[in-house]
Amino acid sequence: MSIELNHTIVTAKDKKASAQFLADLLGLEVGPQYGPFYPVTIPNGVTLDYYEGDGGPFTPQHYAFLVSEGEFDAIFGRIKERGLTYWADPYHKRVNEINTNDGGRGVYWEDPNGHNLEIITRPYGSED
Repeated sequence: MSIELNHTIVTAKDKKASAQFLADLLGLEVGPQYGPFYPVTIPNGVTLDYYEGDGGPFTPQHYAFLVSEGEFDAIFGRIKERGLTYWADPYHKRVNEINTNDGGRGVYWEDPNGHNLEIITRPYGSED
């Protein structure tokens, strides 16, 4: 059996709203609540399990999604429709720009919890 990432826990202030935010932007669905989690399953089978924790502070994380060119257009369109601020870089210096790293396209934005989300059309280091 090959090793695969199965799931990760995403800490949120409001787990249901945060899961819905991601699902809406990526064009996915939120699964039924499972224990204390609201899952969003990515098409490759990895599940992001949204969890509220103990209500204390948490460190924002980074989540990157490899998407097709068509998916990029659809997701980026939804980001713009919502009036979300987006950046071409992870340091949020190039506001309202996308990048063309590795011959593809990429963009970053934040979720309501401050997690840094990213979509890319080419894996890093893949440019020929």
